[in-house]
Amino acid sequence: MRLCRFGKSENPLWLLAAVLAAIAFSSLVALAQSPATGVPVPPAPPTNVRATDTPNDHGHAITARWDLSADDGQGRNNVVFYKILRTPRLVGPLPADSARAGNPDVRLFISAPYNTAAWRFIDGEWDTVGQAPLGQPQYENRGGKQRDAADFIPDHVDFRYRVAAVAADGGTSTSEVSAPAQASGQIIHWQKLGHIGIPVAIFTLLVLTFISVAQEGRELYIRPIAGIDAVDEAIGRATEMNRPILYVLGLGAADDIATIASLTILSRVAKKVAQHRTELLVPCYDAVVMSVAQETVKQAYLDAGRPEEYKEDIVYFVTQEQFAYVAAVNGTMLRRQTATNFYLGVFYAESLILAETGSLAGSIQISGTDRTTQIPFFVVACDYTLIGEELYAASAYLGREPKLLGTLKAQDWAKVVFFAALAVGTLAAAINPDTLRAIFTMRVN
Repeated sequence: MRLCRFGKSENPLWLLAAVLAAIAFSSLVALAQSPATGVPVPPAPPTNVRATDTPNDHGHAITARWDLSADDGQGRNNVVFYKILRTPRLVGPLPADSARAGNPDVRLFISAPYNTAAWRFIDGEWDTVGQAPLGQPQYENRGGKQRDAADFIPDHVDFRYRVAAVAADGGTSTSEVSAPAQASGQIIHWQKLGHIGIPVAIFTLLVLTFISVAQEGRELYIRPIAGIDAVDEAIGRATEMNRPILYVLGLGAADDIATIASLTILSRVAKKVAQHRTELLVPCYDAVVMSVAQETVKQAYLDAGRPEEYKEDIVYFVTQEQFAYVAAVNGTMLRRQTATNFYLGVFYAESLILAETGSLAGSIQISGTDRTTQIPFFVVACDYTLIGEELYAASAYLGREPKLLGTLKAQDWAKVVFFAALAVGTLAAAINPDTLRAIFTMRVN
């Protein structure tokens, strides 16, 4: 029994033969239109390869640039990365004696007795020095600057570069050779100069402007600081009570910034004391500081027009044992019943002991230090405290000297500019962080 019929012919073999022939013909056509199986298809090579010294660095780096392959993101679109090649090939580091063996390819590089190495240069052989992702048209070949480093790149030596485009299937096409380039270091880092020089120039302009204004006699507004404003009041109180003034320079050495600032304030206080003919006591912990303080007070009495009032025992040495010194000063407070105590300089664990004793003696106390761990004790136990940079600024407040006032005013305006830039930068980063990052990015070499 027949299940089906196939047209005029009752034999189905002709239909099977026709299907097989169509399949074979299609395969032949596809094979003719495609590359041979297993043979990688190289992408188009990069072009216009050029090498230049990397700017704004210490040397030992060359930047290679090129035009992207025609198959990078277009065309066959089969580029996956770029391989960077360099000649001459460097072999080393070698013993320094190998450079003296008469081989012209071996060069000796000397920077110090313990950093000397020889390297062999093989011209015509190519080293693979790095890779760059697709879409990136440059590569920085940065090496070490130590002569015996494995990645050492010498300065003032000709290097040539080639760039190979690599496909996913392994196919590679290499560019032409670049012109020679040499690495060299720059004396001026122009990018750093812009980032650092502009703020310095702005601050310098502010300083010069305000100094000029102060020298013209115009009044400069300086924000009031209670501890500084109270100096004259404290000296006047001691004069009215006919009791001495105690000035403690702290435990710092003569080269401490806080001690130097305290000596400047001491000059102002001593001049006022001389004018009021009030007794002044300056016990010292350091012998060198004592010598400087003696000259400072002596000059202050001379400036006040009362050099005959100066006595050598106003400034005196006690001891360099910390708590023995504190005990002596506390005893002076209680015996002499000082009306005003100044604690200005470098202080440590003795700060609270001094301040508490002065408080028990009923003295007006003005303190100041740059030691952040001691500031809380002074704040609690003293009437007035100069915190941080207020101690440094006190000399300008008290002396009203134009150069000091101008510098102080410039610092205040510099802070305003800094915080304004910080606010603008925060806003810009929120809107477009990439632009802000590009502006302030700086390579440090």
